Amino acid sequence: MFIELRQLRSLKAIYELGNLTRAAQQLNVTQSALSHQIRSIERYFGLSLFIRKQKQLQLTVAGERLFALAQRIVPQVEETELALQRMAEGSTGRLNIAIECHSCFDWLLPLLDQYRERWPNIEVDVRLGISLDPWPSLASGDIDTVITSDKTEQSDIVFESLFDYEALLAVARDHPLTSKQYIEPHDLGVHTLITYAVPQHQLDIFNYFLTPANVEPASQRSVELTALMLQLVASGRGVAALPNWVLADSLAKNTIAARPLGRKGMHGTMYAAVRQYQRQLAHINEFIVMARQRMSLN
Repeated sequence: MFIELRQLRSLKAIYELGNLTRAAQQLNVTQSALSHQIRSIERYFGLSLFIRKQKQLQLTVAGERLFALAQRIVPQVEETELALQRMAEGSTGRLNIAIECHSCFDWLLPLLDQYRERWPNIEVDVRLGISLDPWPSLASGDIDTVITSDKTEQSDIVFESLFDYEALLAVARDHPLTSKQYIEPHDLGVHTLITYAVPQHQLDIFNYFLTPANVEPASQRSVELTALMLQLVASGRGVAALPNWVLADSLAKNTIAARPLGRKGMHGTMYAAVRQYQRQLAHINEFIVMARQRMSLN
């Protein structure tokens, strides 16, 4: 393919501005460079593009064909270049987020309120990743970031750490387990465990605490809302494993108690997984920075 975008830009500018001098000034090139681009096309195809003997600049049939192409292609390229520049600057774009934990809504939604104030032209959407497999969607570009505590090796995916956390067992203030310094797996064998309404294999309390010890709770109750879970715990109707950021307010108000899971506690890290080539986009980078700042204050 011989014809280049710069040649189309040159032809379009020369014809629309009426002469070589004004076209060279607009494109910020020398007249000789501009003339060379046009003559290189003429030499390659053996066709003239302009009728040069007339005072008013006119196109030949070949020139008209090429000018029609330039009218279609050049504006499209310029529009795309502008859109990409705005996207890189963060002035336009989108942020589709999938989250793999119900309790993340507690810190994510207030964060997004602040984010929208700073980035009003960014389209934001949040999906609950537990209800789907977010990784193919992230790889294909349907989702821009996945909030997860499970860091895995995936091609072209970068895991940016947001904050560390500890999962605690929330219990009523007068619950028998408050007498213990930390909770052991067998302690839950005689109690009702309240969890989110998701499959058991997606719950950390089973994956990292109960199942390795071959322990099942006496019974399990599933709920959709964190607030309801905390109410049930406070009223003594069960216990729940929740991250420390969820429990902070209830513990400060002394409405519940909490104990570490295991002698060393059950700790984790929350990540934002993004496609590698999008990591440096301004609006995605700002989301990561804001999440780190917000949770460091907590």
